[in-house]
Amino acid sequence: MRDLPAAPPAAPPAPPVPLGELLAREELGLRLIAGPREAELLWVHASEMADPYPYLLGGELLLTAGVLLTDPDRYVARLVEAGAAALGFGVRPVHESVPPELVAACERHGMPLVEVGPGTPFTAIARAVWALMAGARHRELRRVTRAQQALATAAARPDPVPAVLHQLAAQLGGRAALITADGEEPHAAGRPPAPGTAEALRRLARVVAPQRPGSPASATDTLTDALGEIRLSAYPLGGGEGPVLALATRQREPGDHTVAGVASVLLSLLAAPHQGAGSAGRSAALVRMLLGAAPEEVAPLLGEGPWTVVHARRDDGSHPDPLTAGALGAALGSPLVDPGRGGGDAVRVLLPGGRQAAPQPGWTLGASAPHPAGALADADTRAARALGHAEATRAPLRTEAPVTGLAALLPPGPAADRARALLAPLTGPLAETLRCWLSLHGSWDRTAVALAVHRNTVRQRVARCGALLGVDLDDMDVRTELWLALRQGDGPVAARPSRACSASPWTAPVTAG
Repeated sequence: MRDLPAAPPAAPPAPPVPLGELLAREELGLRLIAGPREAELLWVHASEMADPYPYLLGGELLLTAGVLLTDPDRYVARLVEAGAAALGFGVRPVHESVPPELVAACERHGMPLVEVGPGTPFTAIARAVWALMAGARHRELRRVTRAQQALATAAARPDPVPAVLHQLAAQLGGRAALITADGEEPHAAGRPPAPGTAEALRRLARVVAPQRPGSPASATDTLTDALGEIRLSAYPLGGGEGPVLALATRQREPGDHTVAGVASVLLSLLAAPHQGAGSAGRSAALVRMLLGAAPEEVAPLLGEGPWTVVHARRDDGSHPDPLTAGALGAALGSPLVDPGRGGGDAVRVLLPGGRQAAPQPGWTLGASAPHPAGALADADTRAARALGHAEATRAPLRTEAPVTGLAALLPPGPAADRARALLAPLTGPLAETLRCWLSLHGSWDRTAVALAVHRNTVRQRVARCGALLGVDLDDMDVRTELWLALRQGDGPVAARPSRACSASPWTAPVTAG
């Protein structure tokens, strides 16, 4: 009989099917004759190999007629080693009944053994399993949808954090709590924890704590008491000093992880860390700015310096709503977010304490180097340039490159004077175009993307720069001197370029647009 090892996907396409549900399908006439009834089926696989171990992923209902069955004990031991969930044995035409040695081996190894009658083709069993999976998937999607709606409604209440935790605990039938970095529980809901559960959750929370470099996105563990297993899970919220969402449940339903993920996103927005700047501090900073205070005077109300400015745009080109922009800020570890006004405006995030930006799925980011509060306008321009460079090179994150190497050795006074004199004929847009064009190795197309203009506009501006400066921009010596001048004196720049860029012209091979 021919093997049927299809190439299954790396993950189950649907929730697992309990073996008991398959046995309950009367039209199949299946009978459990050995092993436990409690098993979860992820796949169906038919094979007549003497050792199908290399073709199993784990969780299969393996169907066989026993064509090459010679050593039942070794055969079952290899199935258990491969992680198979159950064995289905078809009687006739090879065997008139299930071999007693196979029944005994399955009992010894705890492998469920199902007798498949001669009138039931293996394909009918496979179709039944897929139908049960489709039904389970449909039920899971309906449950997740209802849970999402309930959690979103709870998040709109005046006390959103306790309301979301209460709703999450109700949906999962367990306990939900926020755990801070010092192990406290400012909010909790659901059943009182069993003895030892609270301490186990605190230990698990430390594993995913946002303060730990390289901490995972989630973690799970189990705890056993007199009533059975308690499943523990933890999800970090936001970044920086953010709390951890900790869950303890005695039952596991399909979609639990998805429901917990939705709740963690909502709680990240609601309980995102303020980095030492509460709403009262932000309100005071706003009032003082409106009344004429300088940025360096109000910055201490928002957090510790230095400050990093991040510009971000969605990869799909859409402009995010304030909640999505706030979620980006929470992921970067700051509540200081400007969602922009649409029309190509970037989302801007202000990171205190010299915090570094990290790539975020679905976003392209440009970040400045840390700056003092009095230089935030300059940092804003540099972040815009970095974002333009990231978009032009299709990089998820571009951080402002500091002045290093030979350029850093130039005496600042004379070098700055020379830079100003050399670049004096150029207007702000021309100088910015020249800087971006040089940083992108003379690529017309990439410069056009970075500056959000047509490539012919780039050509005209660069040609105009060459004419005003009286130089040949194809000469590498000229390009080098101009780049050093732009890096030394920063040249005249537009007040708020929508897209711009800055990078060393020697960081990648030169390309011509």
